[in-house]
Amino acid sequence: MKVAMLSPISWRTPPRNYGPWELVASVLTEALVRKGIDVTLFATGDSKTAGKLEWVCPSPFSEANNMDAKVWECLHISLLMEQAAKFDIIHNHFDYLPLTYSQLIKTPMVTTIHGFSSEKIVPVYKKYNALTDYISISDADRNPQLRYTGTIYHGIDSSIFEFTPLKKDYLLFYGRIHPDKGTHTAIEISKRCGIPLKIAGPIHDQRYYQKDIAPLVDGKKIVYLGNLGQAAGRKVLGMAKALLHPIHFDEPFGLSVAESMMCGTPVIAFNRGSMPELVIDGKTGFLVRNITECIYAVKKLDQITAMDCRQFALSKFSIETMMDDYIHVYEEILDRSR
Repeated sequence: MKVAMLSPISWRTPPRNYGPWELVASVLTEALVRKGIDVTLFATGDSKTAGKLEWVCPSPFSEANNMDAKVWECLHISLLMEQAAKFDIIHNHFDYLPLTYSQLIKTPMVTTIHGFSSEKIVPVYKKYNALTDYISISDADRNPQLRYTGTIYHGIDSSIFEFTPLKKDYLLFYGRIHPDKGTHTAIEISKRCGIPLKIAGPIHDQRYYQKDIAPLVDGKKIVYLGNLGQAAGRKVLGMAKALLHPIHFDEPFGLSVAESMMCGTPVIAFNRGSMPELVIDGKTGFLVRNITECIYAVKKLDQITAMDCRQFALSKFSIETMMDDYIHVYEEILDRSR
């Protein structure tokens, strides 16, 4: 089986810091290569893989000021599509744009829908609904207008997200600095609990950060660590008392939630989107509806054991489970196409 893995080019694959879609594409690629499957990764030129690498965009456009994203996206996608006949299957992690090529090539395509940036993109998915295969990353993120081949949760590398049973006395916000993610809410929870908060992640809304976050960061009780690299991020995640995930939108998955539990760190999350699928309330963390319930949950953290978090993550978010599920989908599609 020859697989073409189409990763985004906003960040490197795997990302140096932030880049959840690129990270998932990388984890799956490397797992398939270890399995002995012939995988070609289409990503930025500075990407790293044990498989074959094809690229036209030398570096991530999000790290450069002089690159037109649309131009490089067109060049990137067309690089794969013009040689599609070389592959048995194309795995698209690039959202909706590659779908517009799917009826111009003979190679079957499977698309992992990592979330809907807007309802405005749904018509593209609807057009190709009966002509290709869609994978949802949680049951909660399924659009009722679309047909799905299955739901496959993201896999976490348990060998690098090490189990950390001993915790330090701080709460953690780990993700995009954006109103949707609730950075300001995490700060309020920290202050009302009297427990220090560490914040790590890229600033995705500069105005929000300058107005609502930066004035509250004192470097002692509220600390902004910046957009950490992967290794530093895993360390701060593993040692946290708990991950605060007070989202203000219906999140499709929440990679940091799964990563946190893989480290043995419980999660306190607002009960929205995919959170009920990712967190076992009262065992791997707490699902809450508001700040008051979140504060109460912080006081109950001693009821959660780090090993329960780890064991649940291993059972539900392992690389092997994700890989096997995708291989099953590939084989199903290929059998159907024959």
